[in-house]
Amino acid sequence: MDPLSFKTTFFNNSTTKTKKMWVVMDAENQYLGRFSSQVALRIRGKHKSIFSPHVDCGDHVIVINSEKIKLSGKKWINKKYIRYTGFPGGRKIVSVKNLFKKDPRILIYKAVKGMIPKNRLGRKIIKNLHVYYGSKHNYQSQKPVYLK
Repeated sequence: MDPLSFKTTFFNNSTTKTKKMWVVMDAENQYLGRFSSQVALRIRGKHKSIFSPHVDCGDHVIVINSEKIKLSGKKWINKKYIRYTGFPGGRKIVSVKNLFKKDPRILIYKAVKGMIPKNRLGRKIIKNLHVYYGSKHNYQSQKPVYLK
């Protein structure tokens, strides 16, 4: 029996020379959490057979119709995003309804960002996410593939 056959091979930047695809995902009538987990899986590259956790091998994802995303239950009323400025009394609370009125793209961006690693690689991966209002986007020249 060959002891080298039990070795796990990890791919790195030089061995993962697969081309990044451009993918369009439609957020119309989708629930935020379930949709965001599918987007995070795509931009992370977990759907590929050459996935390595330390390499950016995911695709570019274009999300359209961000204003038509849905939330289940009473999340429109109860869900809040809390951040802290660093100063005494600097806690800022924003409800989902107010954030959605301001810019619905932020909801999808925040949900996906929370599902990727919190390190240098995560900051690089989140740049592969492009969220748009409506069904038009600026990446027609990359010939994106439409996913349902």
